[in-house]
Amino acid sequence: ERPVNGAPPGLPSDDESLLERDAAPRGGRGDPCSGCSRRRERCKQRTVKKRLTLAALLYLLFMTGELIGGYVANSLAIMTDALHMLTDLSGIILTLLALWLSAKSPTKRFTFGFHRLEVLSAVISVLLVYILMAFLLYEAVQRTIHMDYEINGDIMLITAAVGVAVNLIMGFLLNQSGHLHSHSHSHPHSHVPQLNSPSAAHSGGHGHSSLAVRAAFVHALGDLVQSIGVLVAAYIIRFKPEYKIADPICTYVFSILVVLTTVRILCDTGVIILEGVPRHLNVDRIKEDLMKIEDVYSIEDLNVWSLTAGKTAAIVHLQLVPGSSSKWEEVQSKARQLLLTTFGMYKCSVQLQSYRQEMSKTCASCQSSSA
Repeated sequence: ERPVNGAPPGLPSDDESLLERDAAPRGGRGDPCSGCSRRRERCKQRTVKKRLTLAALLYLLFMTGELIGGYVANSLAIMTDALHMLTDLSGIILTLLALWLSAKSPTKRFTFGFHRLEVLSAVISVLLVYILMAFLLYEAVQRTIHMDYEINGDIMLITAAVGVAVNLIMGFLLNQSGHLHSHSHSHPHSHVPQLNSPSAAHSGGHGHSSLAVRAAFVHALGDLVQSIGVLVAAYIIRFKPEYKIADPICTYVFSILVVLTTVRILCDTGVIILEGVPRHLNVDRIKEDLMKIEDVYSIEDLNVWSLTAGKTAAIVHLQLVPGSSSKWEEVQSKARQLLLTTFGMYKCSVQLQSYRQEMSKTCASCQSSSA
């Protein structure tokens, strides 16, 4: 190319050189675009889904094997161990359901999407676990009272040993999955759960799947401890049949563990169904931070609730100070930024109104009756 205005070809003008120099990628590589980030996120979610699906299949197969082995051995402890495994299987299925629902777009009828199917599934699975647990507890009480039962110690010992091995494999599998997808950008001293942390607001489903895998890994460790307990009880019954009461005792202990595992799920789902404020958010703190925004006179209304675990929505109605109506776009932008970034909201709506002098809220009928 020929020089333009006496300047060598390819050189920018003075007005554009600084801007282009600042925008140019350093080291030949710039920040990835949103498309690259989405592709990377989809790839990571596929990896997590594969690991969780494999873990769910292993849980299902061994849970079925434990139920059969417990029935053949006439052992309630093994059946209760299988019941606890059912709670973990339900958790993994709910995680997969949440990841699948997060990719579905809202419809004209369900404008918020289908996130609360996860909550409905959680309630159904917990109720099923409680029904089965009540049956096993009844049988354990009958055995403790009458002591007219026999347990096949060999089958119980073999089943319990396989249970320990399967839970070791499960822990290894989920731990590997956690390493693949467990990095977080949240502050190390933050007490806010990762599902609703500001980093989760930037990473979409990233924090959800990462935290879910870690939770499944912790549950697998709990299963491992319980399986070791069943193995110890099986060893006692195998070599000391007169101590067969260890079987219903294990059922009592494991039933308590099942309740402790599931009661938190019921509490959280209850808060979501009743549209309560998530436990990690403080409405007063949100109001204080909103009032710190310049040109905000008052907060007329603030509603905060969860669509499902980790997806919080908010609607706020702000009144502007007198004479600042022209700055409404700036105020709205700051309020949205505060809710989405600082408090990790999934969706938010900010409504503004100009200053209005507060009028008497008593209607004419009430005034006449009081007179």
